[in-house]
Amino acid sequence: MFRCQTATFVIALSLASGAAWAAPAGRPRGINAREHRQAQRIKDGRHDGELTKGELDKLKADVAAVRAEERVYRQSGNGLNKAERKDLEKDLNKTSREIYRAKHNQRKPQ
Repeated sequence: MFRCQTATFVIALSLASGAAWAAPAGRPRGINAREHRQAQRIKDGRHDGELTKGELDKLKADVAAVRAEERVYRQSGNGLNKAERKDLEKDLNKTSREIYRAKHNQRKPQ
């Protein structure tokens, strides 16, 4: 009986700790996942008529610059180190804010 209770407790504890490390709300984590979501947000803004041609070009250039920076970081060694990941996250945060502002600034494409 004691073994069964202990095994149940260990299994429940391992499941609870695994859930704590899972990505929030079903979103995949990582640099590539964020880049993909941002590209999708830009594409959605274009289809919905929320972005002007100039805004679209600038956002695409920003996304391309982050991808190029990531490519350089990944080729310089064994993947991304902590400082490189932090720098990419900062750049992605900036790009995300720019996407939001461009989509919500009430400018309409001509």
